[in-house]
Amino acid sequence: MTYRFFTPTPTRAATGRTAAVYQQLRDDFLGPLPTFQALSAMPEVLAGTWALMREALLAGDAPRVDRELVAAAVSRANRCRFCVDAHVLLLHALGEPKLAEAVARGETPPEPRHAQLVDWAQASRSPRAADWTSPHRPEITGTLLAFHFINRVVSALLDPDLLPGGLQRSPLVRSVGGRLYARAAREPKEPGRSLPLLDADVTAAPAWAGDSPVGVAYASLRDAAVRGGDLLGDVARQTVTATVRWEDGRFPARPADWAVDLVRDVPGRDRIGTRIALLAAFAPSAISPGDVALWRLSHPADADLVRLVAYGAITATDHVAQALASAHR
Repeated sequence: MTYRFFTPTPTRAATGRTAAVYQQLRDDFLGPLPTFQALSAMPEVLAGTWALMREALLAGDAPRVDRELVAAAVSRANRCRFCVDAHVLLLHALGEPKLAEAVARGETPPEPRHAQLVDWAQASRSPRAADWTSPHRPEITGTLLAFHFINRVVSALLDPDLLPGGLQRSPLVRSVGGRLYARAAREPKEPGRSLPLLDADVTAAPAWAGDSPVGVAYASLRDAAVRGGDLLGDVARQTVTATVRWEDGRFPARPADWAVDLVRDVPGRDRIGTRIALLAAFAPSAISPGDVALWRLSHPADADLVRLVAYGAITATDHVAQALASAHR
């Protein structure tokens, strides 16, 4: 596994909230994976991301296979190879090898309920165009939103291969990995354990979540990640928000040229930051070393790059969540 633009502090050196998140990752998941290590420069974003994934994907009573299927399907819709591979492996770990391999091949699952979940998850990439909303429980919906955010962070900050040479795409490797992680994947998790890691002054949980801890986790992540917009001026933030709304998840055919055109009217000091935020929202793997080098001329810290990527990612994710909000009015 290779980080694209920086190498995070080793896990053994973590302190405070970051160390507490890492300990929960060891206890409840597969350890401090690169996804979470990449966010460690911003502990409040790290904690919010972990809390949303834990409470939505791992805890509660919704079928875990359904949630892994949604995670894999939305990751495919967002073209996040890293996350598709990870959740295919976890489907193996849950004892669903045929379903896992169908997902890996991009096929429609044979069971109608699973096929409907895949269609629903993939449609969320462009919620307005698909007239998309959610009839599902907060854990299923929260899983979808968690991976809209995580897919973008991963595609921006990590190389796509879990293992050298893409070995994780071998059915044999997936099967063996699934057996290794079967016990951890199948162990039930008590809801709410991650919430003490979050800031106490989060905004109200969204209506779609009811009284589930998923809603608190989502609100905390949104509050933490949207503050990355403070790195940009008003015109730049308005450009990002408006573009996410009108483009509605459309993949730009030529992301680099598309982003150049969109930032022409943004003040010069904000153009590179706006470009990175827009690419994080729409085509995060297109963020280039040149983009990051220009950004670091004025913002050399790793934390500011993470904040900016998280801002673009949460703006796109909240566009999906707003479709849920309108359906619950």
